[in-house]
Amino acid sequence: MKEILKKYSKRYFIDAMGAMALGLFASLLIGTIFKALGMIPIPKVSDFLTELGGYGAKIAGPAMAVAIAYALKAHPLVIFSNVLVGYMANEKGGAGGPLAVLVIAIAASEIGMLVSKKTKVDILVTPFVTILVGGLLSVLIAPPIGVAASAVGKFIGWATLQQPFWMGLIVSVVVGIALTLPISSAAICAAIGLSGIALQSNHAGLALAGGAAIAGCCAQMVGFAVMSFKENKWGGLISQGLGTSMLQMPNIVRNPRIWIPTIVASAITGPLSTCAFGLKMYGAAINSGMGTCGLLGPIGMILGWFGGVYPEQVTALDWVGLFLICFILPAAISLGVSELLYKVKWIKPGDLKLQD
Repeated sequence: MKEILKKYSKRYFIDAMGAMALGLFASLLIGTIFKALGMIPIPKVSDFLTELGGYGAKIAGPAMAVAIAYALKAHPLVIFSNVLVGYMANEKGGAGGPLAVLVIAIAASEIGMLVSKKTKVDILVTPFVTILVGGLLSVLIAPPIGVAASAVGKFIGWATLQQPFWMGLIVSVVVGIALTLPISSAAICAAIGLSGIALQSNHAGLALAGGAAIAGCCAQMVGFAVMSFKENKWGGLISQGLGTSMLQMPNIVRNPRIWIPTIVASAITGPLSTCAFGLKMYGAAINSGMGTCGLLGPIGMILGWFGGVYPEQVTALDWVGLFLICFILPAAISLGVSELLYKVKWIKPGDLKLQD
């Protein structure tokens, strides 16, 4: 029994989850980077990159589902059928779309494999069964997963009403964790309008909370990128620092203690953002949940400063705070805490190694 549990835990929580993160990177996240490049005002090129990035977001569900089916060594027809399954699961899952895709694509792939290549009309039976199972599960369980993810947003909304220190701490930690989990931190931030640009009575609190959310996301991405550098080198630094910390989820499943340094970093930088530097987000709310993915977190904040809505003059303290909170402190804190955990053997060599 123990060996069976170990086998399927690896299959679903390491192999499948790791592949899902790669699928997300090759669609939504690389698309986000293209959109960021599209902000550079180059005639025609800017429009092309922005459009390309928009298509990347649209195919995130299919990309994740196909990657999952491939990791499960599914037959070709099962893999191809997951294009539709992934799209539907991601759409129905809302803010919990990636998690819905993970669960539903695994189930659809495994059941599809039960009938694949078992009949003479495989070209009809395999897609029919795989897509039917995926579609039914998308209707039945994807929306509740989305509701559960939205509950995180409600908790963050409550936190925005708290005293700045506690608001910074809670929002930074929770949004940072959401960024690394297979749910959409960007969608959560967009849903609750985590930016001062929103026409709400609490716009000042939302602006501060947006800054704290950026701090938490940057802490996760920069933290994992830097503290795993000796194992993943420059490729890992770029893929995690400019892509997603979700790539570390399979390793977190193996050893949850590797998450401690980045969570500590977010718990420190969040209150510093709200109380010491007063960093306020007046850009698009979705950028509050992006971190350093395509540098959209910091870029969103900067665009908000100079977009005609920011109610204050931008000072040197704002710039110093931005670089400290988004880059320098997450790297230093995560690296320092991780070294302590290496010494007490809570983290061991190889624990942060990304899958090839």
